Amino acid sequence: MPGIPYPIIPGHEVVGIVDAVGPDVAEWTAGQRLGAGWNGGYCGYCDHCRHGDFFACTTMSRITGVTVDGGYAQYMLAHASALARVPDGLSPEDAAPLMCAGVTTFNALRHSGARPGDLVAIHGLGGLGHLGVQFANKMGFRTVGIARGQDKAPLARDLGAAHYIDTTVEDPAKALLALGGAKAILATVTSGEAMQSVIGGLGINGALLIIGAVPSLVVPPLQLLAYRQSVKGWYSGIAQDSEDTLNFAVQTGVRSMNEIYPFDRVREAYDRMMSGKARFRVVLKIA
Repeated sequence: MPGIPYPIIPGHEVVGIVDAVGPDVAEWTAGQRLGAGWNGGYCGYCDHCRHGDFFACTTMSRITGVTVDGGYAQYMLAHASALARVPDGLSPEDAAPLMCAGVTTFNALRHSGARPGDLVAIHGLGGLGHLGVQFANKMGFRTVGIARGQDKAPLARDLGAAHYIDTTVEDPAKALLALGGAKAILATVTSGEAMQSVIGGLGINGALLIIGAVPSLVVPPLQLLAYRQSVKGWYSGIAQDSEDTLNFAVQTGVRSMNEIYPFDRVREAYDRMMSGKARFRVVLKIA
């Protein structure tokens, strides 16, 4: 990736204890338990940064674990504006995955326009989707899990889905319309073709929320026009959004399903993550 100052320490979902603060830092003190997500803070020089519009920032300078050192280490430096308080009741292992996967799904759903009682579908039940189903259920939405295979149906229901759609045996768009049409569909999958298959299941004023990275996507313009529908992207959030996510999770019982590895098995943990077989987040525990 151009602009990365190799060598770099990776890791962008980090929870730890403040060891020391810089001379100009007023909001944090040594001994606090804080978390850092992929957003490594703001330069503070442009209007985009001051308003939290990270991707419009002209510098794009601070991405934890990508352009600044991350959390695969016993110590890391973090910008004061990147940090969120971790509430009591969340272990570091529970809190860390919520600093990116959690805030992305939580933030997208709370800005979706859906209200309690509305039909909301989570497309994909992986690292993002298994959190999305939990958040949607706890927000009071009539939650639908969408994935491939009947083997995922028990998981979807255990996570809080009221309905499950197996895309190998039924058309997900038709199934959603039979349930009344979705106010929002949170698309966590990484296949543009799979995303296209659910767009027809949106109801009037419905929105497809894209948080899975796909190279391209074909949308039906006439359908969007006729039913006042929209397709939106959501990029995660800033530190305050992370703090909101953590607080909501600890109050409602939302938890990430993790595979935990000690720090001395980091290579094994990384390979497990990259294999796509992890259920569902791989977490490093650093003693």
